[in-house]
Amino acid sequence: MRTVEYTRQGAAAQVLTLREEARRPAPGSGEVLVRVLVRPIHPGDLIGVEGLPGRPEQQSGARTPGVEGMGVVESVGADVRTLRPGQRVAVFPAPGTWSDFVVVPADLAVPVPAGVSDETAALMLVNPLTLCMLYRAIEKALRGQTGPVLQTAAGSSIGRLVSAAAVRHDLQLINLVRSTSGAEKVRTSYPSQPVIATCDDDWQGQVRRHAGERGVQVVLDCVGGSMTQDLAGLLADGGTLISYGHLSSGTTPLEALPLIARELTVRGVSILHWMSRTPRERAEDVAFAQDLAQNAPDLLDVAASYDLADFKTAIEHARRPAKSGTVLLTTPQTTADSGNEAA
Repeated sequence: MRTVEYTRQGAAAQVLTLREEARRPAPGSGEVLVRVLVRPIHPGDLIGVEGLPGRPEQQSGARTPGVEGMGVVESVGADVRTLRPGQRVAVFPAPGTWSDFVVVPADLAVPVPAGVSDETAALMLVNPLTLCMLYRAIEKALRGQTGPVLQTAAGSSIGRLVSAAAVRHDLQLINLVRSTSGAEKVRTSYPSQPVIATCDDDWQGQVRRHAGERGVQVVLDCVGGSMTQDLAGLLADGGTLISYGHLSSGTTPLEALPLIARELTVRGVSILHWMSRTPRERAEDVAFAQDLAQNAPDLLDVAASYDLADFKTAIEHARRPAKSGTVLLTTPQTTADSGNEAA
């Protein structure tokens, strides 16, 4: 069994190592052992390894990255009636998916619909569930209005999901990307939505022109860092900045934002709090994710796939600015089977 792990936070290429061992974990009551075949590299996975500026490290012992993946049920623990060995499942939240095997509660292993590829299934949960959380946050911030909403990193995997949802729900969305070439790609996919490259000197003026008299009501931001102050400056009085990521370096002090004078709201959204929703609400979100994987798999696109042992090369690819789609780490079934024989 192969496992990627780290014992301290730092640059991923320096602190992550690959460990091999003969033993594999065993499921307890209400749990299943999943042979993980495909797992994505999400920005949050790397933030967990490297930490955030100004946040002290809270780490003891070895840890394995990853919270999402797709695999096959290897064995089930006592009291598990809904899953069977050999069944394809997607798992989330499942800390430690950058390993050949992971034990998860049975209710967090979601059956993969027939016809959905392994690669799509590996991306079926985190990003679609994040979209559900973001869209609810947007609706709450708009208070029955229709926009305008400004989103950063529109060419990212979640950015594309937000754009598709905006078309479906007739949401007035303005997209930001870093480069002119990136703007052309997003504009081709969503021609009805304004797309602005922040490399343009007048990008803020362009945003204001597209927002019109009402101004930007909501900013949906996964970049953060020094850009936060510029984004807050684009909000109309009483507007809301929704932060759900930290792709940029640097920080912006909270007191640097005109929160009081302009009655602005700053709200954080994290997929790690999805479990706080009721079981019924989570079931509705999962049903949405399964439907998306079946009927719009092109929205869950893959940039490239690498073997788990090539995680350093895969991480480098995941960080390329012009990347389109999500980078995956894979485990061939023969590799996992050989680990079973050794055990």
